[in-house]
Amino acid sequence: MLTRRIGGVEVSAIGLGAMPMSLEGRPDRTQAIETIRTALDKGVTLIDTADAYSADDRDFGHNEELIAEALKGVDGVMVATKGGHTRTSGGGWEVDGRPEYLKAACEASLRRLGVDAIDLYQFHRPDPEVPTSESVGALAELLDAGKIKLAGVSNFDPAQIREANEILGGRLASVQNQFSPAFRSSEPELELCAELDIAFLPWSPLGGMSAAGELGERFTAFAEIGREHGVSPQQVCLAWMLAKAPQVVPIPGSSRPASISDSADAVHLRLSEEELKRLDG
Repeated sequence: MLTRRIGGVEVSAIGLGAMPMSLEGRPDRTQAIETIRTALDKGVTLIDTADAYSADDRDFGHNEELIAEALKGVDGVMVATKGGHTRTSGGGWEVDGRPEYLKAACEASLRRLGVDAIDLYQFHRPDPEVPTSESVGALAELLDAGKIKLAGVSNFDPAQIREANEILGGRLASVQNQFSPAFRSSEPELELCAELDIAFLPWSPLGGMSAAGELGERFTAFAEIGREHGVSPQQVCLAWMLAKAPQVVPIPGSSRPASISDSADAVHLRLSEEELKRLDG
């Protein structure tokens, strides 16, 4: 497994997005644990979660508890979690960026993960009712208090990223935004992270749970290049992202051992400049 860095910490160049293991339609616990352990066997040392990854408000924190169970007795894995999203009955989503909420959410995540300090804590999504300075200010306080080791943000635009980094005194470690062949509007954020040497973690890099399997059908260049190399279109997609900048660390979501195993192998695929141009097009 090749490695990259988040906030100076070395992690696998491909992470595991654990969200599919906790939403509605999730696999049974045995399969979920096997998926996480397969990721570890493949050299994955970054697992992405969030307190809101659950079926609804009744099992809030499900994903964090699952990961804590799978990682019991395992060292050397960075667990990145998030706060600021909430769940409602019926599976809805809301946001809460109030500093007091984020601090309480962090304490709850610490308990569920069973750790003294969270490796990487990210503000999940801006709250239009709360100034960015207040929400990110809470991250700075958690960082200074030793509750979290690294601070990040998610779903931020370039101006918000610059503001967050300033509020954190240059300590912004990561930006987690949606980016995939179907969703390329985060290129400016990716380029800014490369400029500032901040890790960029594309979420839903393969297009999301319902579309990942059809990536090669929707974007034929990925399928064609995959056939030329004898690999899946999904591996081509992740290799294409890794070639964007050294700061890019994709976190493909997986709920099956086979899918994370295939994704992890993308680190071994080298694409030519001509192939990268075809994929960019």
